Amino acid sequence: MHSKLPKLLAFCCTLAGLTHLPQPAEACSDTTACLVDGGEYYIKHPETEIKASDAKQPAVIYIHGFGGSGEGVFRNTGMTQAFLDRGYTLIAPSGMEMPTRNGRTWSFHPDRTQLRDEVTFLQTVRDDVIAQHNIDPDRIILSGFSIGGSMVSYLACAAPTSFPAYAPIGGSFWRPHPNGCEGHVRLLHTHGWTDGTVPLEGRVLRGGDITHVGALAQGDVFHAMDIWRQTNDCIFLKADSYETEGLFWRRKWDRCLPGSALEFALYPGGHSIPKGWADMVVDWFEAL
Repeated sequence: MHSKLPKLLAFCCTLAGLTHLPQPAEACSDTTACLVDGGEYYIKHPETEIKASDAKQPAVIYIHGFGGSGEGVFRNTGMTQAFLDRGYTLIAPSGMEMPTRNGRTWSFHPDRTQLRDEVTFLQTVRDDVIAQHNIDPDRIILSGFSIGGSMVSYLACAAPTSFPAYAPIGGSFWRPHPNGCEGHVRLLHTHGWTDGTVPLEGRVLRGGDITHVGALAQGDVFHAMDIWRQTNDCIFLKADSYETEGLFWRRKWDRCLPGSALEFALYPGGHSIPKGWADMVVDWFEAL
């Protein structure tokens, strides 16, 4: 009888190890995490019928803000449903847990302590959804709000070919601003005109004023757009066209490097995601 004990223990250990394996694709959802190297993400597919000629689906990978989570993204039903209604699968990765408070955040600033290699993690999420969830690699938008928007901006700057297009909202570079980016992008930045949490001009959160070395200070969104103009090798500083009808006032630079795209959209609101933003992003992406 005792001779069976080693086999029994080995079997139990095997079962215990299974709890740490990645979830199969069919088990992932907007309430059950998909596990990948470095972290997790949540996913929800549109209910629209998949056409035979369009087997691979477009997607938005959306990065939550400070203190949020991937699962929490789906509580914003207005935004999430807008993407789903347009036929886009919505994927929401989770940031790293914070040791001293609830919620999660991102190691977005290259000059500060890195809790995780976020570029590699988000590329891992990209590869997993392409392999496991039939996502079209040429139709993925990386988007995010607030610090999530900052994360989008820094990834687009450091590894621009990682995703076909970028759509940050309410978050951009921090001080000190990047000296330059690695290559041209297709990017639509959106910001609230009266945003007081992440003002267009930025603000100092701690460490004195912006002249102090090591001060934690948000960047200037207008400066960020200049960095993108230079990165995309746009001919003029001023926008090439303007759109002032509707909720969003948009500035577009189109005399830039082939394959690039750059727009800046403002809306009359604060630190929030306005109704209509998701549709604007999808319209912009599909028109590229």
